[in-house]
Amino acid sequence: MNKLSQPRPDILTFSNRALNRIKTLLKDAPKEAMGVRFGIKTGGCSGMTYDVSYALEEKSTDEKIVKEGVNIYIDAAATLFLIGSEVDWSQDKLQSSFTFNNPNESARCGCGESFKV
Repeated sequence: MNKLSQPRPDILTFSNRALNRIKTLLKDAPKEAMGVRFGIKTGGCSGMTYDVSYALEEKSTDEKIVKEGVNIYIDAAATLFLIGSEVDWSQDKLQSSFTFNNPNESARCGCGESFKV
């Protein structure tokens, strides 16, 4: 098998906890929500933050993943920053959030809210 015929790695993979949380969020989502969108925004002390929002439209440039009947969209501008990442859901007595195990990160701020590549 040559390098051109090898499958590319998934942009994002999801733990069962993350997928279950997405399903729960979509049950209470606005009726126009088509799924959940993952992306990147500039900000935070390290320069970039993860962004999770309802997908209210399907953009032609989005990467679309369907997992267990759930539509997950990845903003095209975030693809290179997210490729190979795993999304998890973390919850304790004080906070809850999606967490990212991103092999592309070169640094993360002390509070864990932002990163740089």
